[in-house]
Amino acid sequence: MTKPKTQKPDARDQEIIDLTADLQRTRADFENFRKRVEPEKQSAERRGETRAILKLIPVIDTIERAIAHAPQDISDHQWVQGVTGLVKLLEKSLSELQLTRIDAARGVKFDPEFHQAIQLDEEASGEEEVIDEELQPGYLLSGTVIRPALVKVTRK
Repeated sequence: MTKPKTQKPDARDQEIIDLTADLQRTRADFENFRKRVEPEKQSAERRGETRAILKLIPVIDTIERAIAHAPQDISDHQWVQGVTGLVKLLEKSLSELQLTRIDAARGVKFDPEFHQAIQLDEEASGEEEVIDEELQPGYLLSGTVIRPALVKVTRK
């Protein structure tokens, strides 16, 4: 026996309607929650990645300084070659994480967005400020500066 459409739903039908509405609200709330949490999760991953890379960069700096100051007479030694290979391997791994070095070679135009001037040659005259020497390399992570290059600047 089918109930006519004009008849008021009984208690059981009303309970089904209410539970269905609750379920739809719960699904919508969960979907909104999922959409809100995903960007937060990605941001947390990026922050963790950045912190880990910032802890590795001084290691690279130290190894590069050691290689640069290795005595010339042992530059062909296997140990020195191994350390040099270690730096290359570490840089390759970090480049896969979108870590790139900021260009701070001599003659490059000084850009305060990427470079931090530690020393300015006051005696030089000119309009354009250019890098005279890179004192510490700077790095970009996915296009964002995580450590500016420390440079000596002169005017050209």
